[in-house]
Amino acid sequence: MITIRRELGKDAAAREALLDLGYGAVRFSKVSHRLREGRLPAAGLAFVACDHGRLIGTVRLWDVAAGDSRPALLLGPLTVHPNHRHRGVGSALIRHALAAAAKLGHRAVMLVGDAAYYERFGFTTERTNSLWLPGRYDAHRFLALELSPGALAGASGLVRATGRQLPVHARALRDKASHDKPGRTAPSLPQAA
Repeated sequence: MITIRRELGKDAAAREALLDLGYGAVRFSKVSHRLREGRLPAAGLAFVACDHGRLIGTVRLWDVAAGDSRPALLLGPLTVHPNHRHRGVGSALIRHALAAAAKLGHRAVMLVGDAAYYERFGFTTERTNSLWLPGRYDAHRFLALELSPGALAGASGLVRATGRQLPVHARALRDKASHDKPGRTAPSLPQAA
């Protein structure tokens, strides 16, 4: 039976292994990683899907500012174990995360992803045309969903990270773990201003 629950500290190793399987080291070079690097997910908005206790999917949301310091969330990364794909696990994770974000009073969610997949949840490029990310990305993949109508109306400028910083000791442990894995490097990317 598949269940979705909040991510726990004990899930970190399984989550990272799943993300490595889903994205490989390329995930550290993505523009959205720049907004997550050195940060904690938004409070109460990191979720995992489990099948009989085994972690098979993950999604997290991150605090960002949309241009003129308008509060928003960044969704991602989302991944599901290859053996469980095409069974609705990713959709269930997204729906769960969006409902939790709305319940907590968040008004908008952005992401970089496949428009054909994310449009079923209401994501479009309509509200991102005047926003930009800190690095290279395909504009047609930069999407947003307003959880409250008008939340991003008139927003323009750079999207920047605003979330809680990882404690220094946690960053050191994360950096050590990423450099201890053979063939895996976590490039040092500049933080968004």
